[in-house]
Amino acid sequence: MSVKTGERKHQILQTLAEMLEQPRAARITTAALAAKMQLSEAALYRHFASKAQMFEGLFEFIETTIFTLVNQIVASEPKGVEQARKIAVMLMTFSERNKGMTRVLCGDALVTEDERLQGRVTQITDRIDAVFRQSLRQALISGEINPTTEVTPLSAALTHLVLGSWLRFAQSGWQATPSTHMHAQLKLLLDQRG
Repeated sequence: MSVKTGERKHQILQTLAEMLEQPRAARITTAALAAKMQLSEAALYRHFASKAQMFEGLFEFIETTIFTLVNQIVASEPKGVEQARKIAVMLMTFSERNKGMTRVLCGDALVTEDERLQGRVTQITDRIDAVFRQSLRQALISGEINPTTEVTPLSAALTHLVLGSWLRFAQSGWQATPSTHMHAQLKLLLDQRG
């Protein structure tokens, strides 16, 4: 029984993500990916023109998932501070549930790959920072945080907290989970009333 093209593409991306979950995994080659799937490399290239295109597929999944959840949080939470808190929690728990994607998000899996892939990481990071900035501006306007709070540095600190937790999680071989001190860290950053 043959597998439909869309299903095979999904299987390839899922297998790539699973391979990326191995702590300190070596560079993943298309030969290793094909062997894991019991396919030929030619079969992989029928679905993706290059390994970079496979990583692009992972980025599409990541962006769709993360920013759909961000939009749901923004739509359901009227308070800017709580939006920022919930978005940060979601991003850190996403990492714990998607280890292979974490290696992609922190650039760890992209070190030996096409340079343009690092640009996708930067795009996602910039979008995350923009979302935090928007929520914090709303909090500032509604008086939820101290009127002297500088939104741009605070959104950058939240972004750095998320990125740092992803990187530490990957570097620790999945031992230092992002949620370990997450609520205390967010309290330090977001309790800006005064």
